[in-house]
Amino acid sequence: MSVHNTHAEHIDSETGKLGMWIFLFTELFLFGGLFLVYAVFRAKYSGEFHLAAGELNAFIGTMNTVFLLVSSMTVAMSLTAIQKGDRKLALFLVLVTILLAALFMVNKYFEWSHKFEYGIYPGSEVLRNLSHGELLFFGLYYMMTGLHALHVLVGMVLLSINIVKIRSGSVNSHHYLMLENSALYWHLVDLIWIFLFPLLYLIT
Repeated sequence: MSVHNTHAEHIDSETGKLGMWIFLFTELFLFGGLFLVYAVFRAKYSGEFHLAAGELNAFIGTMNTVFLLVSSMTVAMSLTAIQKGDRKLALFLVLVTILLAALFMVNKYFEWSHKFEYGIYPGSEVLRNLSHGELLFFGLYYMMTGLHALHVLVGMVLLSINIVKIRSGSVNSHHYLMLENSALYWHLVDLIWIFLFPLLYLIT
């Protein structure tokens, strides 16, 4: 490989990393705005927010926190493995990350299903009969956890694409930008949940 090609690939790699960091910052601004709105309404309706939060299952929230924390570790380990040329280990760790993400989504499905069974969902008769503060809490709960769940699904798709590319050899010890960017994205998903969990499930 010529020096010119190596230099061009280095520039492409740096551009790709910069693009991902810019994207991540826009995502932080999006969720940061939601967190700010939540903080304002929580301060105004603290008692009603506390009452509404009692309907959430803190155990499921804790399990999902563990799943995401461990998955953040496994995706970081997969990047280290591919950098060292251990393709099999990298594949295994990416698969574990996807499995943990799937467990998160299964938990979220059961959590939401339980709420729906009791008529606690956007536009339901039950919510319309609640106080304004409780209505705001559940509105923010579904908006923020739903948006986060969408990010989890996008992350699972990205990681699945990485599996295909690792198998084909296009992601390897010399070319691993896609896995690196996917890992950064997954760390963002984890970071957002670390803020969501105490805000929604551990209100005191």
